[in-house]
Amino acid sequence: MTTSKKVATAASKILRSSSTGIRSKASAASALSQTNAPNKHTSSAVASAASSVLTDGRTSKASKSAAASALSQVRRKKS
Repeated sequence: MTTSKKVATAASKILRSSSTGIRSKASAASALSQTNAPNKHTSSAVASAASSVLTDGRTSKASKSAAASALSQVRRKKS
């Protein structure tokens, strides 16, 4: 799975914003780095940050979208 163009654009805007928090920026950076890179996966540290972004009520829709994209690209352990 890779990041869509729409989410990549939102992630880029998040990274350029001076008012965005570090967790949102980490999630956005991860999502942006996975654009056209199907073999890249989100690290556990960024996955934790993305989870925090998704549960924070103050977070923008764009930040939540980037966080969801990053979280959906976590490598799952095989059972």
